[in-house]
Amino acid sequence: MTVRNETRLETPDGGRAPVQRPPAEVRYAEELTALRADDRDPRPPGWELSLRAARRFVIGDDAGISRKFVGNPSLVDRALVTLATSRGLMLVGEPGTAKSLLSELIAAAVSGDSTLTVQGGAATTEDQIKYGWNYALLVAEGPSTRSLVPAPMLRGMAEGRLVRFEEITRCPLEVQDSLLSLLSERVVAIPELTGPDGMVFARQGFNVVATANTRDRGVNEMSAALKRRFNFETVFPIPDLDTELALVEAEVTTLLRRSGVEPPPDRDVLEVLVGTFRELRAGAGEKGGPGGGSDRPSAVMSTAEAVSVAHAVGVRGWFLRGEPGSAADVVACLAGTAAKDSPEDLARLRRYLEQQVPRRRSPAWKALYDARHLLAD
Repeated sequence: MTVRNETRLETPDGGRAPVQRPPAEVRYAEELTALRADDRDPRPPGWELSLRAARRFVIGDDAGISRKFVGNPSLVDRALVTLATSRGLMLVGEPGTAKSLLSELIAAAVSGDSTLTVQGGAATTEDQIKYGWNYALLVAEGPSTRSLVPAPMLRGMAEGRLVRFEEITRCPLEVQDSLLSLLSERVVAIPELTGPDGMVFARQGFNVVATANTRDRGVNEMSAALKRRFNFETVFPIPDLDTELALVEAEVTTLLRRSGVEPPPDRDVLEVLVGTFRELRAGAGEKGGPGGGSDRPSAVMSTAEAVSVAHAVGVRGWFLRGEPGSAADVVACLAGTAAKDSPEDLARLRRYLEQQVPRRRSPAWKALYDARHLLAD
């Protein structure tokens, strides 16, 4: 059984297996404890930290709190202020821009719990948002609080916590619209129950932070009524190379350590990888050159994807050859990222390797060019 705020779970043989990715409140438990102890600023009702302390938790400071979100601090300020009001927060942007990470960090700071999460999708139902029933107890005893199975929204309202709704525009419209009365009236009606148990009113601290990808526009477009209940904030890609490179290096180093890879990633290889992603995002191709925008892949070339490829590069180099990953490993791992949506993307990547990479003179870029033949067909 999972125990909240633990980083290990019991295995069938009685052992203790490490959790692959503990929630933010576990990963940064020491920082949260220190922030709570030093927090003397006024807190919004139901919050575990003040706005200033929550901001420090997300963007870091010079007093030992690490920087966790690389983005505009004013975005974090606006997000926290929104959640301190009666309006929900909607984070929108391209895939891989750390919208989910930001929502997780904010929930951990505000509520001390980022696990009240609804994962949106075509199969998401209203039961998975509000509440369902234990049908064995329902048949045996009839509707009661014992047979009620609260979903994240009901729990968040009853406990006064933030609820995360990931990929809300992936949900059917009728499921999205089930949030309308919940967000405006701040109450969930349970018609199967009578008396006081039939209404669950939101406690102080409850709110909703949702995410949506701009590439999903038109899939299940939110109604105007639902949009009015949210403040929208756009999360943009990281603007400069050095910041993105530092973030990828930090994330990949952690991932490689968890994967049993002993050597840290090669800095020169990471620079080539991140530079390649940035130029492909900008549309580096045969006509426009770097930043020309003429040959941009349809696949998502985000920072998150760069971290995934760099992780695969390190695993490939260590477990196949006993060394850090090389530029040749970058080429071998790129196809699965750059050619997901369209066969033409592979051709775009091939043109980039043939025509743009030779313009770069460093040994690592030359090694990338020399390994271009490893690109899968």
